[in-house]
Amino acid sequence: MYAFLLSTAVIFVAELGDKSQLMAMTFAARYRVRDVLIGITVATAIVHLASVGIGFWVGDAFAAQQHWISIVAGVAFLGFAAWTLRGDELTDEEAAKARSSQGAAILAVGVAFFLAELGDKTMLATITLATQEGWLGTWIGSTVGMVAADALAIVIGAVLGKKLPEHVIKWGAAGLFALFGLLLIADGVRILL
Repeated sequence: MYAFLLSTAVIFVAELGDKSQLMAMTFAARYRVRDVLIGITVATAIVHLASVGIGFWVGDAFAAQQHWISIVAGVAFLGFAAWTLRGDELTDEEAAKARSSQGAAILAVGVAFFLAELGDKTMLATITLATQEGWLGTWIGSTVGMVAADALAIVIGAVLGKKLPEHVIKWGAAGLFALFGLLLIADGVRILL
């Protein structure tokens, strides 16, 4: 029980202000909140299960490759920033299909979160916790903590989304993606040097 409570608290706090919250808000503006939360939960459970496995069996072996993961993730986030600015033009029919297509939305969110979480601080925190605490409590707690933090971001994003013009959200999201990308690249280079 201690591992569960500790992991929930640590990962919730680590996720606050993280790029994943931005992604959660962005996806919630496009898809149904339920589908976004299902995608986040599945991706998080898979990534954190792998993290717990790494932490449990070979905790310190992963740290040696962190620089490359940070650099690749940073480049991907710069791509996300450009993609956000370019935007996707959906017809009304396509938008209706996206909203009603549960499988496609869940898959899109799940894949995006899975890739974004590889090498993320919450993944590393989960690995670290798993080296010291029980794997099951750490896995469930870290998953609950991350989903709770992202759900909070979705709620806040829904409130802000009603008050901000779409172009402000688009430029703000692109700017945050670019910032996170540059920070990840800088962190990877710093670790490499």
